[in-house]
Amino acid sequence: MTTTERSEYTYESTSRHAEVRPGLTLHYHEAGVGNGPTIVLLHGGGPGASSWSNFAKNIPVLAERFHVLAVDQPGYGKSDKPTEHPQYFVHSASALKDLLDTLGITDRVHLLGNSLGGGAAVRFALDHPDRAGRLVLMGPGGLSVNLFAPDPTEGVKNLGRFSYQPTRENLEAFLRIMVFDQSLITPELVEERFAAASTPESLAAAKAMGRSFSSGEFEKGMLWREAYRLRQRVLLIWGREDRVNPLDGALVALKMIPRVQLHVFGGCGHWAQLEKFDEFNRLAADFLLEGDN
Repeated sequence: MTTTERSEYTYESTSRHAEVRPGLTLHYHEAGVGNGPTIVLLHGGGPGASSWSNFAKNIPVLAERFHVLAVDQPGYGKSDKPTEHPQYFVHSASALKDLLDTLGITDRVHLLGNSLGGGAAVRFALDHPDRAGRLVLMGPGGLSVNLFAPDPTEGVKNLGRFSYQPTRENLEAFLRIMVFDQSLITPELVEERFAAASTPESLAAAKAMGRSFSSGEFEKGMLWREAYRLRQRVLLIWGREDRVNPLDGALVALKMIPRVQLHVFGGCGHWAQLEKFDEFNRLAADFLLEGDN
């Protein structure tokens, strides 16, 4: 695929909506139709996050070799934002299954998830093992258990601070903790994310998501306790300078998951897909397309 062909994958040209069940419509981006296998991209959970904000640059590259679905998880982007739902990973994984059913995709799909999206990908694989292929997980929530780093981490503290004081300053402070390369946090990015994060619907959805990790069936979010049940091949990708889910959080998952490997990028924070763009794309694609099961 040429650079010109890649540039044809714009926000508008890839944007799709699907009503996956009564009362829940998901927004997603689709690229590489006719290529295969299908890979589902699940974004992180920071203020103003969406599939496009996390993966806009990766989608055209991955679409050269995959049928790509980059999904706005419930409560984010242009997807609906219900505030009454089960534990968030269960909520998102169930919505994804309904989306795949709606689209008529019954074969196994590979999943690539960042942070919150990594947790949703694992929950999907645990709850629907016959629908999940290989997993690429970047600093995944729910699997990360801090053995040495303090908890809550800097990133989690800043996430909570924005939730209760949704100012541009607090949003920028959160975004700056995401990355090792501070040049990635531009004024344009801050404004774009603030506009998406500060609507009443987004703020309410974010608070509902947070509550789901401490009430009801909150144990469903403690994915490390069930990680031994994963039978898929799993690639964990971590930034050495991750200040949201620090590197020591990978150790329990590395011990528990039967078919797992870990790749660590130096000079990299929580957004490996951007900070190590070329290496990340090659690493993920090669792992997902390796011939053995």
